[in-house]
Amino acid sequence: MDMDEVKNWYDGYSFETAPCIYSPRSVISCMLLGRVGNYWNETESFEALQTYIDLNFDGLKDDIVSMMAGESIPVNTGSFINDMATFRTKDDVLTLLIHLGYLGYDSVNKCVFIPNDEVRSEYVNAVSVSDWGEISRALKHSTDTLKAIWEKRPEQVAKRIGEAHFETSHIQYNDENALSYTISLALYAARNFYTVHRELAGGKGFADLVFLPRKHFSEKPALVVELKWDQSAVGALEQIKRKEYCKSLAEYHGNLLLVGINYNKKTKEHECVIEEYKKP
Repeated sequence: MDMDEVKNWYDGYSFETAPCIYSPRSVISCMLLGRVGNYWNETESFEALQTYIDLNFDGLKDDIVSMMAGESIPVNTGSFINDMATFRTKDDVLTLLIHLGYLGYDSVNKCVFIPNDEVRSEYVNAVSVSDWGEISRALKHSTDTLKAIWEKRPEQVAKRIGEAHFETSHIQYNDENALSYTISLALYAARNFYTVHRELAGGKGFADLVFLPRKHFSEKPALVVELKWDQSAVGALEQIKRKEYCKSLAEYHGNLLLVGINYNKKTKEHECVIEEYKKP
């Protein structure tokens, strides 16, 4: 088995004396069947998760979106009453999700995160069937968005990203960071084929998003994505070249696509430019 892929799918929980904690039943199922996949839903239905993340606490939806995009979120576990029925704040909900295994907890920084790809897929299942508007639709259409990138159809990519554009109470659509959340949701299906890196060092700076194919999908092109806010997609593409972001992929020998994405604040439209990278 590809142990890096197994780690991405089933590791992520940690305690002070044990930095790597895998989901044991999932690992056993993976090894017995010889394939990586989601075995969590054989023991626990995502409807249980859906019940809690749909609770109407201020900021809860924003935090879930941020964690699905790979962020860690501060949490106060001290107010939790240790039952599964009494909830007064979003922190109570997040604390329960730690107990149920739907979140990992960093005790040093006092924050929560989605521990691995298996659990993240349960959030996708829950959100996709919930009434989360643009977020639910973006997840459902993410395969089409990814395919449009592979086929170098930038207009279709821009359209899908526009459909994924969302604003909630805390995440306002006014900077590149918020745009990165939208891209992460619009390209969620990429996690099935790629290892995703945010702010990957390369050349003379940091690439916003880099998608590297997993071992079993080496025929897929790697993606280097640069985001711009109220500038230009062409400028984003030029920055990838000027700052030599592809230098970090010197050992990668497959196809590589450069993707520039910009949000025009005046027209409220997204634009996209896709170009195949030619190695010097």
